[in-house]
Amino acid sequence: MTVTTQEKATAAQSREALVERAYANPSSIAPRDAREIGKGFFDRLTQLEEGTHEYQYVRNCLIEMNLSLVQYAASRFRHRGQEEMEDIVQVGTIGLIKAIDRFELTREVEFATFAVPYITGEIKRFFRDTSWAVHVPRRLQEARIELTKATEELRTRLGRNPSTAELAELMQLEPAEVAQAQMACNGYSATSLDAAVMHGSEDSDAALADFIGFEESSYELIDNFSSLAPLIAGLDERERTLIHLRFVEEQTQAQIGEALGVSQMHVSRLIARVVAKLRTGLMAVN
Repeated sequence: MTVTTQEKATAAQSREALVERAYANPSSIAPRDAREIGKGFFDRLTQLEEGTHEYQYVRNCLIEMNLSLVQYAASRFRHRGQEEMEDIVQVGTIGLIKAIDRFELTREVEFATFAVPYITGEIKRFFRDTSWAVHVPRRLQEARIELTKATEELRTRLGRNPSTAELAELMQLEPAEVAQAQMACNGYSATSLDAAVMHGSEDSDAALADFIGFEESSYELIDNFSSLAPLIAGLDERERTLIHLRFVEEQTQAQIGEALGVSQMHVSRLIARVVAKLRTGLMAVN
């Protein structure tokens, strides 16, 4: 089919009008039209000095014209809800901008083919860095995926849950590395301590914290030790020696009396006197 001169002129006029519309309102350009005129915008970008107002304007036009690529990549994650989708689109747009800044016409490849991996990669990086409830090293995040695949494969093959050694053999890792990955899996998701739980067969207002928490009696000891430290420092040398022998070295009163050259009865009176002094000081502090 021969294209007449008039048809060529009409097509050129149509393309010129499309470019003008893209400069005026880039978001109104359809994806197919964006592919058609995109090369001209990239060519124009190479002729402009980076950092100038015109350079920034042409770059912004390219971003707006190609936002459909971000929507396409983000559509794979619709199941994550509208609120998270907004974050995904923003992250995907960062990938689009990186692709625009790194694209070269000399690559002889369609921009969409070049850009989608950048956009998808940025979204995946977002999930990798933010989806974990507890931060774990990236190598363990990646090992979790391989561990899940290996576990499923061996479970199907063996008809039971595989051992760490069997997983290590399939994954070609040391058992200790597999154990680390298994432990890291616990950090992927977390449950709030305020989450309601079923208690028995009836609904209740019980929270998870009601079943996993307990009173720690040692905290009171820590407070007492902190309060006693300056009181003990205020004792004379003989009293501190007495306290050390009785409560640190746990010697008997007879052993202490022999060490100090006094009777057991006298040691008993001395200990009672020092303990009473410390108790009085502790009560005053509290």
